[in-house]
Amino acid sequence: MGSCCNNNNHFDGASTEYKRALWWVIAINALMFFIEMGASIQANSQALQADALDFLGDTATYSLSLLVIGKSLQVRNRAALFKATSLMIMGIGVFGITLYKVIYMQTPKAVTMGSVGALAFTANLISVMILLRFRNGDANVRSVWLCSRNDAIGNIAVMVAALGVWQSASAWPDLIVASIMAGLFSWSAIQIFQQVSKSNATAEP
Repeated sequence: MGSCCNNNNHFDGASTEYKRALWWVIAINALMFFIEMGASIQANSQALQADALDFLGDTATYSLSLLVIGKSLQVRNRAALFKATSLMIMGIGVFGITLYKVIYMQTPKAVTMGSVGALAFTANLISVMILLRFRNGDANVRSVWLCSRNDAIGNIAVMVAALGVWQSASAWPDLIVASIMAGLFSWSAIQIFQQVSKSNATAEP
């Protein structure tokens, strides 16, 4: 099973171990969404809010991934397309809100940003370790790994933004990181779209 998950781009997640891993990651993401969204409001941080929305998106898309395991390639590719579309919409939305915040700028609370960012990073690091050996597979499985990897990167960026806000007493580090995260959402969506396209082309007679 290990070699199958690590090297086979056609692995569809149809294993008890993978399903168990997804359940754990879904629970972690759902909990962190509520924690981080509340903190983003309290801290007035756009980067934290973007990261919280990422947790919410992951909770929904991981649940979808779980539902389509064992289904036909067509169904799994449709699920991957839905997740890619959601990522793209999330990226555009975060970028739009960030532009709004540039006009109505308020300095976030750096201490809250940093502490919650560190907590979120720990949660995502656990998720990444749980999913590490399942990082390759079909578009559906691959999209789960990309989301988890992006979360960990995003958390580091939030902590860097918190440090920048603390040192500069400005909202700019927060807004810059939020914009970068929006771009990362969009780039991941493009990667999933490309993999689904290749999968469909390969499946055609």
